[in-house]
Amino acid sequence: QVQVVESGGGLVQPGESLTLSCAASGSTFSIHAMGWYRQAPGKTRELVAVSSNYDGEKYAESVRGRFTISKNSTRNTVFLLMNSLKPEDTAVYYCNTNGRDGHGVFRNYWGQGTRVTVSS
Repeated sequence: QVQVVESGGGLVQPGESLTLSCAASGSTFSIHAMGWYRQAPGKTRELVAVSSNYDGEKYAESVRGRFTISKNSTRNTVFLLMNSLKPEDTAVYYCNTNGRDGHGVFRNYWGQGTRVTVSS
């Protein structure tokens, strides 16, 4: 089993910055990608940014140019630097990691989520 733990959420004012961190640990697991999703109240979960060993980095159009994802494959960690935060960025942010386990089976794991609130 793989554990995914996020940290770094909080309350910030519009225009401020925040960095989210995520670490994956546990059973033998060959990570293909790590990324961030978010779910705002009353909305479905959406992709924010993902870093893949095969497809590079992808960002949602709404965060492109403001958010930066960085992945450390050796330590199985991923970070999301969020600049120029807006009230519409308010959501619960979830870390996701996927890849193949020791038997070659594709697995997908989620963290418990960390809340980001942007408000004056």
